[in-house]
Amino acid sequence: MYINKEGKVNDNTWMIDGYLFGGKGTLSIYIIENEGERMMIDASEKTSIPKIIDKLKKFKIYPINKILLTHSHFDHVDGVNLLQKLMNDTNIEVLASENAIKNLKNPSNINAVFEAETEPIEDVTPLKDHDVIDLNGLKLEVLNFFGHTMDSIALFDSKNKNIFTGDAIIDKSSIHYFQPTYMPPDFHEDALLGTFQRLRNMKNKLNSISLAHYGVWTGEDCVNIIDNMEELHFNTKNSIIKWYKENPSFNYLALKFHEKFIPNSKIIKLGYIGILEQQMKWLVEGLKRSGFI
Repeated sequence: MYINKEGKVNDNTWMIDGYLFGGKGTLSIYIIENEGERMMIDASEKTSIPKIIDKLKKFKIYPINKILLTHSHFDHVDGVNLLQKLMNDTNIEVLASENAIKNLKNPSNINAVFEAETEPIEDVTPLKDHDVIDLNGLKLEVLNFFGHTMDSIALFDSKNKNIFTGDAIIDKSSIHYFQPTYMPPDFHEDALLGTFQRLRNMKNKLNSISLAHYGVWTGEDCVNIIDNMEELHFNTKNSIIKWYKENPSFNYLALKFHEKFIPNSKIIKLGYIGILEQQMKWLVEGLKRSGFI
C-alpha cells in the first residue's frame, strides 16, 4: 500500500505536503506527536513555509516543538529559519546529525552545488547513532544512514514499526517513478551499501517506510523497496555512466532513464522533462565527485 494523501498515517504520525519547488507530491513533511509534544521531520524550502503552517493548523498539530533534519541538503533545511520566525509562539529545537552541523552553519558548499540560497542555521542539537529522542514516552531511535550524504540519519519508531529515511535509500513518489540517491556533494557508495544492509537487517521490525520524496510505503510495498533498493542503485548507476559516455546531454540521459526505468511515468507527457534533466545533472555530478565518471 502506498499512502500519499495528507493526514494521519499511523497512531502518532501525520504527513503533509512540503510543496517543494511549488509542486504537489514532491516532499513529505512528517509530524510525530505524542502526549502533546510534536516533532517535524524536514522543513522544505522557505517559499513553502506559509502553506506548511496552514496545514499544521488544519490538522490541529500546530505548533511544533522540534524539527529533525534528515540531512543538510537545501530542499530539506531551507525553510527552518522562516518557520522559527513565523512560529514565534514556541521555541523550536532543531536537531540533526553531528556531521551536519558544519554544513548547516556554513551552507556555501551545498548552495554552490544546487544553486541554492539557504541561510546558515545556528543552534542545532547534534545527534549521533543510536541516540533516542523521547516525545513524552514515545521513543524514537536515531540511526546513521550515510551514503546519500555523510550526514544522513533515519528515525526508527519501534511502536509503529515505521522508519523515516529521508533520501537515504531511494526517492519513490509513485508506483511509476523513482530516482536513486547518489547526489552531490558527498555521495559515498561504500557507506550507502552499509546503509542498505542495515535496513535489510531491520526488515522484520518494519511495517512501513516513510520516504521524503514522497509518501509512506507499507506491507509488501515496504518489503519490495528493501529487497530491490541495492539492485536499482547499481542498475541506474551503471546505466547513467554508460549513457553519459555515449552522449553527455542531460536531455539524452533523461530520455534514456525514462525509457528504461520509468516508462509509465507521466513526467514527460505532462511536460516536466526539465525536472528529470535537472535530476540527471545532479546525479551525474554526484557520480563525478565520487570518482565514477
